[in-house]
Amino acid sequence: MSNPTSDIKDLLEFPARFPIKVMGERTDVFLPTIFEVVRLHAPDLELAHIVARDSSSGKYVSLTVTVTATSKEQLDNIYRVLSGHPLVKWAL
Repeated sequence: MSNPTSDIKDLLEFPARFPIKVMGERTDVFLPTIFEVVRLHAPDLELAHIVARDSSSGKYVSLTVTVTATSKEQLDNIYRVLSGHPLVKWAL
């Protein structure tokens, strides 16, 4: 699988607001868990920076987490931790 941030350093000037899409099963712990995981790498993240949208079936939820990215390495670390998290189906 290709890395979504592979060419990002050529496209963005840092710092930059950067939306990350994360999908998982709709549970009470999904949003707060993703918030805490991303906040480890983006300490200025606030709950207001996350928009949740339920799937049509209601089984899944998609989150748009908008971080203030300071480097490509920071984004790579966020994608790495999200992609490896057991609650996450995918991260874009």
